[in-house]
Amino acid sequence: MKRKCRIWFPKQIASTDELSHSLLFGWFVSHSSSCLDVVVAFISDESSFSNGGSMLRDILNETNEKMPSTLRDKATFTLLGRYDVCLNANRYSSKSTSKAGAYGSLSCGCHRVNGLLEECRTDSVSSHWIHMVHDSFESTSMEFDRLHHIHWNGEIVSQCDVHVIVYDTPVFGSHHFSLSFWDSSPQTKAPLEKPKWVDDLHQRQPLNEMETVILSLNCASAATIAYKKMSMQLEKPSRKFSISYLISSLAWWLLATILGSLSTLYYSLIQHFYVLLSFPVFSWVHIASRKMLKNTWINFRVRSSQILYWPIFIQENDKTSISCVEHAEKAALQRHSTWSAMVVDLVLGNLIGLSLLFNTESVCSWIFNFAKEFTNDILRSGCVWLMGVPAGFKLNTELAEVLGMVSLNVIQIWSTLWFFMASFIFYLIRAIAILGITFGATISAAFVIDVITFATLHITALHWAITLVYSHQIQALAALWRLFRGRKLNPLRQRLDSYGYTVKQHVVGSLMFTPLLLLLPTTSVFYIFFTITSTTINSICMLLEFAISVIHATPYAEIMIWLVRRKRFPSGVWFEIVHNGANILNSSNDGFENRSSTTVSETLLEEHDIPEKKPSLMVSNLRSNFLSIGQILLPHYRRIFSGISASSLITSARGVLSGKRMPSKLGLDLPPPRPWMHIPLREYWILCRNSIISSAENGEFSN
Repeated sequence: MKRKCRIWFPKQIASTDELSHSLLFGWFVSHSSSCLDVVVAFISDESSFSNGGSMLRDILNETNEKMPSTLRDKATFTLLGRYDVCLNANRYSSKSTSKAGAYGSLSCGCHRVNGLLEECRTDSVSSHWIHMVHDSFESTSMEFDRLHHIHWNGEIVSQCDVHVIVYDTPVFGSHHFSLSFWDSSPQTKAPLEKPKWVDDLHQRQPLNEMETVILSLNCASAATIAYKKMSMQLEKPSRKFSISYLISSLAWWLLATILGSLSTLYYSLIQHFYVLLSFPVFSWVHIASRKMLKNTWINFRVRSSQILYWPIFIQENDKTSISCVEHAEKAALQRHSTWSAMVVDLVLGNLIGLSLLFNTESVCSWIFNFAKEFTNDILRSGCVWLMGVPAGFKLNTELAEVLGMVSLNVIQIWSTLWFFMASFIFYLIRAIAILGITFGATISAAFVIDVITFATLHITALHWAITLVYSHQIQALAALWRLFRGRKLNPLRQRLDSYGYTVKQHVVGSLMFTPLLLLLPTTSVFYIFFTITSTTINSICMLLEFAISVIHATPYAEIMIWLVRRKRFPSGVWFEIVHNGANILNSSNDGFENRSSTTVSETLLEEHDIPEKKPSLMVSNLRSNFLSIGQILLPHYRRIFSGISASSLITSARGVLSGKRMPSKLGLDLPPPRPWMHIPLREYWILCRNSIISSAENGEFSN
């Protein structure tokens, strides 16, 4: 079986020819006895480790400790082999390469990897060793990195299919590689029965397993940083002592001080309010307000948690995520989602609050006119119209007058109460504006929902009463209809069973069925009227609830980063083929005559067995696909509506026909509140300031 070797080579190394006689560091990922992936992280001058075996050992140990556990279980960071620069591809002729003895001599150079360097190589990969050559072709003005030979399980191999893949080293804040969507979740519900070939397919070991390779590519930058930190030749950056660095540090310190002071002010207000409600004198106010202002309390608790914990969110940093760029990107966006949502909410709240403060009188007059028109033109006129002959339907006059008079009296009593409370509307508008300016638009919107719910309490009560009458009337008619059919409902089995009723039961049922059926149109028109009115009010509240959930769930940080740099949101990889032909090791420059620039837009490029005697060489560039703005937003919005389905909507619609009330809340997902925090004000201010300064330093020097 012909062996295949894929070499993942950094573009920064492939584009330079300054280093010669260097060492390659990275990972050997072995999938089978005939397939091997070699992931090169960086190269280093061989002379720097001539007397530094202990330093090299420390580099390998420290790098392996920082790697994710999933990568450590499948591959180990180690010394891969040698890297030489050759000015002519014909330096290694086909005759010399065909002799295995040449690879053990001075032309190979592998004999130098002994002593301290050999001790640094782990046992799991000691059977592998590569020797790569960077060729510069003067006649064609081309440069290629090719495999000179490879020690494969103790055997020197030069005749194998080689695929050299050049990639840009992933860097935090710049780009990385990923095989799938970031928020894609695996299927948890499996079918009951699966074909046998599906199980066989899952048990097969894939020939070109890419997960480990992509993970090692994303960890290559961490390996390079670890090498630079421990290298004796690394000099301290001079920009730390420059004037620009001092100005930048001073600006960040001022910003951290201002934001820390504002956050501490919010923290003190929330803590004083929380302590005030804990007194027994205000306990009844607390209980009553939690029942009347339920939505406001829920959103206030969420906002309080965000204000209290935002410095902790910024400072949260998983040590294992530092080694992998993909994990670090996800962790950073998750940290930034909290404060970005809070900032956008506060900006919207200030815009709405300032608009209400400057136009309070106009808003109050509009509310008065709307309440007057709604009460007189819709509620009272509608009830009077239903007491007559609505749409030409002949209703029961006595029942219509009773239902209409009860409704009119309830509407009149509630309107009179609101007339005496009209003077508080002005202060109510000011309270909504102050809540928006202080805590954001979500708190003011939740307060508006509670105000609308309290202001339309009479409509809710009338709708509840008429629903109770209508539902019992429908249930009674359904039971009497089953009596005439000789059927009986079996609630245990949820089915209709045959049953023999007596003559007296049929007579009583007939006497009850007739008046209930004749009174049903009168009850139905009142039920339809108040159902439409109540549903309209509930729809307005649901719309505000939807806006609150969208404000919380929208990933503002991801949107802003996507607009600036889409490379931070990869979705799958593909290969841009640069060269595909015979191995230049044996065919000199003939392989370049068949050079192509084909673009393969597949997630995985699989090399098939080619029945040729000569080994093949393929050189390609690793490229990424990127997520669109819709693919970024869809998982977050889908999480909001996780509790809503088509079946629930159909059930609600059927419930309305049978006399059940429509739900007044959508039950959308909100950020979970966290436990209350009690720390001194000075410590909280220091925590806020240090979190901003540390995040600025990490963001500035991580690259």
